[in-house]
Amino acid sequence: MTRGAPIPEIVTLHVPFRIVKRGGRKEMQLPDRVRPERTPNSALIKALARAFRWKRMLESGEFTTIAELADRDGIAPSYMTRVLRLTLLAPCIVEAILDGTQGPEVTLSRLMETHPVDWAEQWVALQCTTGTDQIHQGTGFCATL
Repeated sequence: MTRGAPIPEIVTLHVPFRIVKRGGRKEMQLPDRVRPERTPNSALIKALARAFRWKRMLESGEFTTIAELADRDGIAPSYMTRVLRLTLLAPCIVEAILDGTQGPEVTLSRLMETHPVDWAEQWVALQCTTGTDQIHQGTGFCATL
């Protein structure tokens, strides 16, 4: 048996993408028309877990002040305060982070900045335009669309 056309030794494949920095890491970003499934951002998830753990420890009375807890963990109280702000995020933003659908605009550095307490305002301030979760306008409740 013979083949009609010879198999080339080199095959070139062109894939359009760009490299972007995200949370101190480089990430390959594909064109808008190509959307792979998102994977959860481990740095964001770890920060959320720490924040809610610290909050629980403070609320239970195990530690009386942020300074005491920060000293025990060997970190700066100002850093702990910024991480604790993550406990004030809207539930749908937390859920999107855990699902990995938060969008590229939601980074740990942006989340650790001061943000509004109102959930609808958080959504707007973080420019959450991607993902499947959205806050009902005017009510502040989260819903999956």
